Amino acid sequence: MSTSIKQPQVITCKAAVAWGAGQPLVVEEVEVNPPQPEEIRIKVVCTSLCRSDITAWETQWPQCCRIVESVGPGVTEFNEGEHVLTVFIGECKTCRQCKSDKSNTCEVLGLERRGVMHSDQQTRFSIKGKPVYHYCAVSSFSEYTVVHSGCAVKVSSIAPLEKICLLSCGLSAGLGAAWNVADISKGSTVVIFGLGTVGLSVAQGAKARGASRIIGVDTNPEKCEKAKAFGVTEFLNPNDNNEPVQQVIKRITDGGADYSFECIGDTGMITTALQSCCDGWGLAVTLGVPKLKPEVAAHYGLFLSGRTLKGSLFGGWKPKTDLPSLVNRYLKKEFMVDEFITHNLLFEDINQAFNLMKEGKCLRSVIHMPK
Repeated sequence: MSTSIKQPQVITCKAAVAWGAGQPLVVEEVEVNPPQPEEIRIKVVCTSLCRSDITAWETQWPQCCRIVESVGPGVTEFNEGEHVLTVFIGECKTCRQCKSDKSNTCEVLGLERRGVMHSDQQTRFSIKGKPVYHYCAVSSFSEYTVVHSGCAVKVSSIAPLEKICLLSCGLSAGLGAAWNVADISKGSTVVIFGLGTVGLSVAQGAKARGASRIIGVDTNPEKCEKAKAFGVTEFLNPNDNNEPVQQVIKRITDGGADYSFECIGDTGMITTALQSCCDGWGLAVTLGVPKLKPEVAAHYGLFLSGRTLKGSLFGGWKPKTDLPSLVNRYLKKEFMVDEFITHNLLFEDINQAFNLMKEGKCLRSVIHMPK
C-alpha cells in the first residue's frame, strides 16, 4: 500500500484589493499560491484596521488573527489548525538584532515594504495571472494569505481571536512604549499627545506603572470622558488655550512632564513633546507614523538640557518572544483590550471601517471574515 503526503494547492478566495492610493478597496476573487520554504498559508478569521493602514492607503499596518491552513517546506514550528497572530515585523531569532535584548528590529524580517516574499521576491497573490502584492508582510484583508513563518506567532487556542487581533499592532505598541521603551516609574507625570488606540494604550500602561498624573492632549473634546476609563487623569484641548500647549504643560507640571508620548504621526508634535518634558531627565517617545514631512526638527538646546528623544517600533516587543505572554496577560485581565473595539463589521463593509477611522468615529473596528 502506498502513501502520499497531500500537497497544498492554489486556493481561490476573496480579498479586498487597493488598486490606487486613496481609492476604495475592491473585493476581488484572488488566487493564493501554496506556501514556499519557511512560509505558512493561513485562513484569516478576523482582522482590525490600524491608523497606519489609513496612512499607507492614502499615500501609497493591519492586525489579524488566523488559523494555519498549510505549511511550506522547512517549517516545523507550526501545524495545521493552530491559532496565530501575524505581525508587520518578524523575528528570526538568529540575527544580531534578535539576539540582543536592546532591539526588536530583526535584520532579516524587519519592516517589509516591497510587497513580495523573502524566499523568491515573488508575490503569492494573483488575479487572472496578474500579480497582486502583499502589504507589510501581513496582507490580512484576504480570506487566505501567505506569510513568512518568522512573522507569525503561535498563541493560546482559548484566546478569543476577535479580541486578541488588536495585539498585533497599535495596542501592543502603546503598552510597550510605556513599559519597555520609557519604563515609566511610579509617581511620575506623563503627557500623551493623541488619544486614539495607541495613546490610550500608553495611558493604561502608565496607570499600571503607578504614574501619578496622566495628561491627555487631543483636539477632539469627545475623547475627554472616554480617556478617563483608560487612566487619563487630566485632559487638554490645544484649541481651548491661548498659549502653546507645551507652555501650558510646563506651567501645570511645574517645569514639564517626566515622560511625553507622541501618538499622532506628526513630526511637528515630536518637537512639542520634547518641549513638554522637564529638564534633566525628561523623555519623549515617538510612536506615530507620519504621512507628511518625515524629518524631525528640534533646537539642540532641548537635548543639551538633558532631554532624550526615543523612537518606538511595536513598543519594543519581540513578536515571537513576547506576544504569547502578552496574550496570556490579557486572559488574566491585566489590561484592557475588549474596550477598544467600538465596531464589528463584515468583510464586505471594509470600506466603512476606513471611513470610520478617517472621521475619528472609532477606536478599533474588527472586520470578520466569511465563515
